[in-house]
Formats: sequence, C-alpha cells, structure tokens
Amino acid sequence: MFAASVPVALAATTLSYELRGVEQSALKKNIGLYLANISFNGAIPDEATQERIIKTVNTAVQPFGYYNAEVTLQIEKEDVIIQVALGEPLIVANITREIIGEGRDDPAFREKFNALAIKKGDVLHQPTYEQFKSAMFNYALSHGYFDFYWQATRLDLVREENEANVLLIAQSGRQYKFGEVRLVGDNRAKAIIGRLQPFQQGDAYSATKLTTFNRRLNETGYFQRAIARPLVSQAEGANVPIEITLTHLPRDIFNVGGGGSSDTGPRIRGRWERPWVNSRGHSITGEVYLSKPEQAASLDYRIPLEDVNNDYASIKTSYEFEDNTTSDTKSEKLSISGHRFWKEQDSPWQRSVSLTYDREMFTQGISEPQTVNLLMPGYSIGYSESDNVLSINQGKYFVIAMQGAHENAGSDISLLKVTAKAKYIATFNNTHRIFLRAEAGAIETEEFDRVPSSLRFFTGGDQSIRGFSYQEIAPSVLDDEGERVLTGGKYLATGSAEYAYPVTDNWRAAVFADIGTATNDFSDPLATGYGIGAHWLTLIGPVRFYIARGHNEFENSWRFHFTLGPEL
Repeated sequence: MFAASVPVALAATTLSYELRGVEQSALKKNIGLYLANISFNGAIPDEATQERIIKTVNTAVQPFGYYNAEVTLQIEKEDVIIQVALGEPLIVANITREIIGEGRDDPAFREKFNALAIKKGDVLHQPTYEQFKSAMFNYALSHGYFDFYWQATRLDLVREENEANVLLIAQSGRQYKFGEVRLVGDNRAKAIIGRLQPFQQGDAYSATKLTTFNRRLNETGYFQRAIARPLVSQAEGANVPIEITLTHLPRDIFNVGGGGSSDTGPRIRGRWERPWVNSRGHSITGEVYLSKPEQAASLDYRIPLEDVNNDYASIKTSYEFEDNTTSDTKSEKLSISGHRFWKEQDSPWQRSVSLTYDREMFTQGISEPQTVNLLMPGYSIGYSESDNVLSINQGKYFVIAMQGAHENAGSDISLLKVTAKAKYIATFNNTHRIFLRAEAGAIETEEFDRVPSSLRFFTGGDQSIRGFSYQEIAPSVLDDEGERVLTGGKYLATGSAEYAYPVTDNWRAAVFADIGTATNDFSDPLATGYGIGAHWLTLIGPVRFYIARGHNEFENSWRFHFTLGPEL
C-alpha cells in the first residue's frame, strides 16, 4: 500500500494590534493603511513578520517627518502591541525655489509657485510637498504652460541634525495662447461660434475658459454633442489651434409627452422643433396641448442675439380654446406676440419685454358673449434655481410680470395687470422637506365686465388651494335658476405650506395647509385647504397624491388630488 501526504493550506490571519505612543490621527490612519496588507499564519506573527511590522511602521511615519522613530513589539498571549517612540521630527531648515522661463514674469504663476504650504521651521510633511508638485503641474497645463516640467526637485534629509532641505526648480517654458478656431465637419454654426467664445485669438490659454466654451456650446440646443479641444501638437509658434467637433441635432425633432392631475385630468403635449432654420441660428418650435378643459396650439420663431444662450427674441402665434364648466368659462383666443429675453451669464435671473395682440371671444358665467381686442406691452423679471430638474431638494422660483393696455393705443379697453409668483423648496438633513409657495395678482380697470376671461383671476385646485376643484374659487352671481356662477376676480392672493418626510427610499409622507382667494373685495372670507399626502419618487419625477379638506363660505368638502409634473 502507498500513502501520499497532502499539504494543508492554513488560513492567513489578519494582523490585529494595539498601537501605543502615537496621538496624531493622521499618523494613526497612515500606519493603519500600511499595516492593512500584513497577514501571517498561526495565532501570532513569526519573527520575520514581526520584523516586517517594525519596518512598515517606520516607513509609515517617515512622510510626517519622523525618520528617527523607534518601534518595538510586545506579544502578550495572542495580542500584538506596537510601541512607537517617534522622537524628534525633521524640521525644514532651507527652501530653495526658482522659476525658469516665462512663468517668472507671470504674477499669477509666481503667486501659485510661492504658495507652497511648507515654510522654514515647519515639521517636514511630505504629502504636502508631493501635493504641491502635482498641483503646480496641473496649474501650469491649465494655464497654457504646456512645456512645463520640474527641472529639479529634491528633499535632502539630514537625520543627525533633524533637518530637511527642500529644492524646487520649475522650468515653465513659454505660455501658449489661443490660436484659430477650426470647425470639423458641418460649418453651418460658424456664424454663432464666435458669439459663444469666452476668449479671443491671441488671449493667454485657459482651461477654465475652454471648459466654459464647451458648456456654452452644449447649452445652445443646436447640437447632440460638441467638443472643443486644444491641438497642442499643431501649435504655430505660441498659438494653439482650438478644434471644435460638432454633431448636429436632426433637422426636425418630434416629441410627445403626457401627464395628468385631478385638476385637468390626463393631458398630452406634442412638440415639433427645427433647431436650424438658417445659418444665423434661427429656430422654430410648434406645440400642441390637449386636455379636457383646455386645448392650445402655438408656433414660436426664435432669433438668437449677441449671447446665443441668454439673449434672444421670439415671435409667437397661438390659438387657445377653453371650455371649463367649473369656472363657468368658455373662451377662444388668438394671440400674436413678440418677446425679447435676456439674462447675464450664469445668472439665475431672467428678464423679458413683450408686445402682445390678443383677440378673445369669451362668455363668462351668465354674461353675454363678447369679443375684445387688446394690444398689450409687458415686462417680467424672474429667478429660478434648483439642484435638480426632476427631484428637487433645494430650489427657488420667483417671477413678477405686468401687462397693460390702453383704449387709445390699439385696445378696446384700458387695463393694467400685475402678477407675482414665488416657490421655495428646502430639505434639511436630507429628510425634512419644506415646500412654500405664494401667488398674488391685481387688475386695474374701469371696465372689468369687458376684461377677457383668460386675464381674470380664479383659484382652487392642485396648484393653488387644495380641497377645491380647478379654478372654482372666484366671485360669483346667481343665474335665473338660483345657481351660483363664477365671474372671475380682480384680485388674487394664495399661500401654501407643505412638510414632507421620507418613509421609504421611494415614498414621502406629507402634510399641508393652503389659504387664499380670488376676489373683488378682500373683506370676503378666505378659502382654506388642509390635509395629508404622499409623494412617490419615480425616474420621471415625483407623483404627488393628496387628500384635502376644503372650506369656504360655499363649500365644505373632501377632495382627492394627484399631480405629475415639475414643482418649480
């Protein structure tokens, strides 16, 4: 008979230890990182492993200036005790620095180079030294010093005297400049590229400006993808060409979307867009909106001005039809308007001026059908900022708008309408979410009975005072059968506060209170709504459900609301 011996692999033991003599948290962490890879067979480390532990700890403390540390081990049963006597650290005795090349005459380059966080008399800290070398190299490349290199870098360690000498000699080379801009492929965007550039040919190269340029290109809405990059290898002297590769959007873009709420029921929106009408960047957009109470179609022609992304004019024509039994409104409106929009770069503020012609045929409540023509100049200023487009944790929205008309300037009646809206969302400690909103408005006119329905104020519903149907709060009169019918109001004021708290990853519970009115006289009682709700967090944004109790002088009832759509 034959017997074979089979070697048995013993499971490796991870080093568990007690560290003594080290108080600095950074030192403790670094020692832990170095020791994390040490393992051994058996209950306690053998002699070779002990020597390895001692060498590893010595290596771990050296970057912090402790080159004369003494490390000893004690083995007590199965416990490993590492005793460290750090000794005196190395002190920086001398720092020698020099810039060779054009960087010597560049104040910003010199300031960065002289910003080494190690000073004479400091304890040597090698991570700071290495981080500075890396940061200086990155700074040089991002500011056009493409030939930069460290001609000499050295740490001279004099352990006997506990001293260290630092040597840093940088060869900056020359600073390159922005050269010509080259388009790859379709050049139809050539006319607008110059208006997006945050630099001119001959300016000192800046990676920050090139990043800004890329962002502006991709924000225009003309391209699927746009990349601007420097061609350093093709530099002509000190001028670096900038190559722009553009992938244009399709000639025509079609989108169909939907949504819904308890106010309007299901709704469908169709959109057609032609991003390029001509080489000057003009675009055209058509939209169709369908819901049970409202239908609309519009065509918008947009003309970019000096700042393509933030400064433009538009000419818009639209047709809107509303048959809303809740607000007792039947309206058909044709509108033609011209707008001028502008805002400063990277600013959340936007302003606009407009001139609008409306021809509205409407019947409001029990009034006779009438047609009113209005030519209205307008102005608005708005602010919008949020941390996310769909699921917002922090956000602000504010807009004030006004329109006016005069019977001696192309309108059938004289009026002035002013509205203001504000929304605020804040989340504290990633849990407590507050949503506040308010809306106010006023119409000044001597012929309110001729003001078109689309300009009068109504409130109630998902986006204003919950517990009521859509736009069912407004001044009213009685018809021949004694039924209350709405006339719309001269004034509007609403406010809302909502608190939500997450109960699972995808659900939030909410409580809320709403108050306000649409009225001709603020002495009338206010309507209130309050209740509970739930937010279902989906990939397309939150779906919000509410059970609300609504109360005013005409109604005291419960109502269910749901909303899918943006909150700001």
